[in-house]
Amino acid sequence: MNSKKHLGHTARKRFGQNFLHDTQVIESIVAAIYPQRDQFLIEIGPGLGALTEPVAEQIDHLTVIELDRDLAERLRHHPFLHQKLRVIEQDAMQFDFAALYQEQNLAQKGQKLRVFGNLPYNISTPLMFHLFQFHQLIQDMHFMLQKEVVKRLCAAPNSKAYGRLSVMAQYFCRVMPVLEVPPSAFKPAPKVDSAVVRLIPHAKLPYPVKDLYWLNRVCSQAFNQRRKTLRNALSSLFSADCLSALGIDANARAENLSVADYSRLANWLADNPPDQVDNKQLMQDSED
Repeated sequence: MNSKKHLGHTARKRFGQNFLHDTQVIESIVAAIYPQRDQFLIEIGPGLGALTEPVAEQIDHLTVIELDRDLAERLRHHPFLHQKLRVIEQDAMQFDFAALYQEQNLAQKGQKLRVFGNLPYNISTPLMFHLFQFHQLIQDMHFMLQKEVVKRLCAAPNSKAYGRLSVMAQYFCRVMPVLEVPPSAFKPAPKVDSAVVRLIPHAKLPYPVKDLYWLNRVCSQAFNQRRKTLRNALSSLFSADCLSALGIDANARAENLSVADYSRLANWLADNPPDQVDNKQLMQDSED
């Protein structure tokens, strides 16, 4: 028996496909999402419809974004959901969520987007960075991710899991773990444990920065050399005296700083950019 085949579809490695089939887990995720009829929900990577079906049963309309053309076609002809579904065959990494928000007149309706999905683990981090760009238009997000990624998203300062992803996610959102999911809940079973996370974008950013480039830059530089003191890791950006003036201990390490600390450093850099600035590469898919 082909362990990669589920409901007549063979999982494609290049799309990172692992199909959820555990009924109890599915029910728990749908309960966490808590879909309501008057809300606008978007599912990323609906796959074979494990979450699509129970969510769509509770609402009148569901938009799904699916890159795999075979799965997209399958959803368009779903025996009892096709009239409720709007299937967008596109890469979610390239999708303009602002255009969809405007097209649906959600501002006039006083609504925001609700996003959920069992994300392919090979793109989960850059996809979240893409979604963070639309944080003002999103009410909440519920994602199935690799358990280690959820740990990093939720991590507090002074822990090994705390890194650039923690800072960037918490800059934009409140982040809460929802439940852990074993490999046996999927077909084919992944080699790692999974978990569901809830991200609720801040209505007002608690520590706004003037230019996100500098927040990315200072986090990347600090965490890429996380064993070094900040005096050394950030020496090309700040003098020790400058760090001290900004309330930062130059002998601390990257994991010791809060989101507020990183935002303060980023805002200083926005006002005092170094002479030599490399290309503005956010390195969104490199992590710690």
